[in-house]
Amino acid sequence: MLPPLTPERVGEWLNVSRETLARLEAYVQLLTAWNRRINLVGPRTLRDVWRRHILDSGQLFAQMPPKARVLVDLGSGAGLPGLPLAILGVPEVHLVESDGRKCAFLREAARVTETTITLHQRRIAEVPGFAADVITARALAPLQDLLDHGEKFGAPHSILLFLKGESVSEELTEAAKAWNMIHRLVPSISDPSGTVLRLEKVTRAGDSGKH
Repeated sequence: MLPPLTPERVGEWLNVSRETLARLEAYVQLLTAWNRRINLVGPRTLRDVWRRHILDSGQLFAQMPPKARVLVDLGSGAGLPGLPLAILGVPEVHLVESDGRKCAFLREAARVTETTITLHQRRIAEVPGFAADVITARALAPLQDLLDHGEKFGAPHSILLFLKGESVSEELTEAAKAWNMIHRLVPSISDPSGTVLRLEKVTRAGDSGKH
């Protein structure tokens, strides 16, 4: 088992300033405190929280287009990966989460870390669609379902970034029955068995319109 990563090491990996690292530390402290009362993340993952959650989420920043501005995080839960990405500098981050207790945590996390986010406290299906530059999700659903959920936020230029595990190849095969896409599998730097799935030019099979 790998030793837990320190905040400083993760800060170096993500190339962040001292101020940004301090905001990430504030998020981690709040996550640890709230997790004793409500189930935000698996308790065991907190033993290596900087690897399992901050580095895991933050690695997506490098996969985003340089001019990306609007990001939608589907099924945010504890705000992962959307809130760390907002802290890292994504200008407009929308977190979609229907659970009221988790939304209370997200509001407090945004306040404590002095991070501007837009929180949609409703199911994904109930959120009005709008064009996003980047769509993210982690541990939410199989790829086929993620593409269905994200369709109303898609535009021709949209990039989709999903943190996936060992089943990513099977999920791609299944999703390809209904969707056309250009995909790239990027090895996760936080989890040897994980993958960052990067998709672009996503359209429904037989549909020449936008995603």
